[in-house]
Amino acid sequence: MRRHVTTLEDLRAVVGHPTPPAANKVKDRLSDAQRDWLAHSPLGFVATTDADGRLDVSPKGDPPGFVHVLDDTTIAIPERPGNKRVDGFVNVLQRPRVGTVFLIPGRGDTLRINGTARIMADADYFDAMAVGGKRPILALEIDVDEVFFHCAKAFLRSDAWKPETWDPTAVPSVAKLAKAIKPDLSDQQLDEYYAEENMRKILY
Repeated sequence: MRRHVTTLEDLRAVVGHPTPPAANKVKDRLSDAQRDWLAHSPLGFVATTDADGRLDVSPKGDPPGFVHVLDDTTIAIPERPGNKRVDGFVNVLQRPRVGTVFLIPGRGDTLRINGTARIMADADYFDAMAVGGKRPILALEIDVDEVFFHCAKAFLRSDAWKPETWDPTAVPSVAKLAKAIKPDLSDQQLDEYYAEENMRKILY
């Protein structure tokens, strides 16, 4: 039997109401603890929408502390060379509202920051975001509207940080998956291109 949730009343009847600490934890500026989290996070995800409401979520990663904190209400995320699709950046030009999640490997809790973004082609802090002498090609600068820590339940349920649960060979390799979009390349060429050693050469 299928039963849709179509109203806020329906939703609350199922999940209930948040406790006061959960309801009131959202702030509009970074705390010292949240700044410290960003200083140790090597990985985040940025969610955007286009003018028609279509969504994109893009991972962003660099050495820990890759997110540059300009002040308590502004952060910047560096952009590195990629496949040039820049779906998220195209979306920001249409709708600047973004949602982000930042992780620290081994930790189940995460930091969520929502706000209004703009695309920077250069700024005085680009040098501070250089890796191996390579400055970012762009930066996504975000004015913080909402910031809060999110609990660890999803990571506890999934056991995501337990290596004994990992099985990266359960699905085809990235080279095999890429065959569908690069049929002109041989299996050997794809394996060589997507090998970690080669990919690391073109990260920056």
